[in-house]
Amino acid sequence: MPNDIKANREFARCKVTLVQKRFYGKYAEVLNDGLPLIFDDCLNTIPGKLWEDYPLDAGFDEYQEAVVMFTSGTTQKPLAVRVSHHNIRANTESIIEYLALTDAERIMVVLPFFYCFGTSLLHTHLRVGGSLVLSNSFTFPETVLDMMQTYRCTGFAGVPSTFQTLIRNTSLPRRRMESLKKVQQAGGKLPAVQIKELVDILPGVQIFVMYGATEATARLSYLPPGVLNEKMDSIGKGIPGVELKVLNEAGEPVKPGEVGEIVAWGENITMGYLNNPEATADKFVDGAYRTGDLATMDEDGYIYVVDRKADFIKSYGYRVSSQQVEACILELEDIVLAAAIGEPDPLRGEAIVVFVTLRAGSPLTTEDIISHCRHKLARHMVPKTIEILDSLPLSSQGKVLKSELRKRSVTAAS
Repeated sequence: MPNDIKANREFARCKVTLVQKRFYGKYAEVLNDGLPLIFDDCLNTIPGKLWEDYPLDAGFDEYQEAVVMFTSGTTQKPLAVRVSHHNIRANTESIIEYLALTDAERIMVVLPFFYCFGTSLLHTHLRVGGSLVLSNSFTFPETVLDMMQTYRCTGFAGVPSTFQTLIRNTSLPRRRMESLKKVQQAGGKLPAVQIKELVDILPGVQIFVMYGATEATARLSYLPPGVLNEKMDSIGKGIPGVELKVLNEAGEPVKPGEVGEIVAWGENITMGYLNNPEATADKFVDGAYRTGDLATMDEDGYIYVVDRKADFIKSYGYRVSSQQVEACILELEDIVLAAAIGEPDPLRGEAIVVFVTLRAGSPLTTEDIISHCRHKLARHMVPKTIEILDSLPLSSQGKVLKSELRKRSVTAAS
């Protein structure tokens, strides 16, 4: 959005802006503020031996800031993360290792490159000499599927809403994706029931369930495809070079089944937040990154995310995981997307409100959904209200914006 561009440029104190010419007209009002502009056609004038003409300085400090990445936070105003050259190299090499990427890779990209997940696809595939097939958006998923078949893509990556749409509201289940070898899922929790559907739709394809954060450059953990069926609800263990622990409030590792916060150590942990020492001090402690995600760990060391601290709902005195409510509702095959939030309620403390979108032509009603929840969930976890929408608000990265749903809920109640 124009206002976001203006605010981000000012916050990061940009000295110049690189703009694709095709977007200039749309954003001219905020771009014409006196800051120098560089257009993409300048790339045509760069000499072919640029890197030979400008060799890397032997004294170059790779620990200096390389890029400022705005987080894809869904519950509050985004923060700007300071990522070093060393962070990028470490995370790129780690991802290449556990995915076993080679120059034969050709990945279909629907994620924006200003999102750390999308950026990691660019860095890793170019690093191994592979290739990328770019889609400008995921607005028309059938077109994306056509492109994957036309260009014989070997890889695909997406966030939960990407796969939920593909699984339940496109022709993917009826297509033969013969060239597809590897699928990467991150950017939030895809419920186990839908991971199982994806496995059934794509037999023989390696499906990597992953977990990460902008504050960790991109990736923190992965679940090897070989244990997917056994540990389907898990985010796996730390990627090469990353140590993950689940710690209680005293900073001690939890026992199997207990809930604690995921804390990460590694060369990919970034430099903190730009112009925000308070948030940096809160999240980056003694070389570790406190993720804010609550999780459990099993006897084998595999981690299971319960929910984000900010997304827990206090219902009838119980702490309810919004993800558990959503996972129950997504057992109904006509549900494409589901997002649960809490709203103030004099009886419950917080009432559970769930927003859903349905498969095209579905006859499913709100009463059907609540009835399913009553049969599957404890009383304090059953939603008070279900709202069926044509679409849920999504960030530019494809994540459901619960902050917008909370605003909608407050507006409706007033």
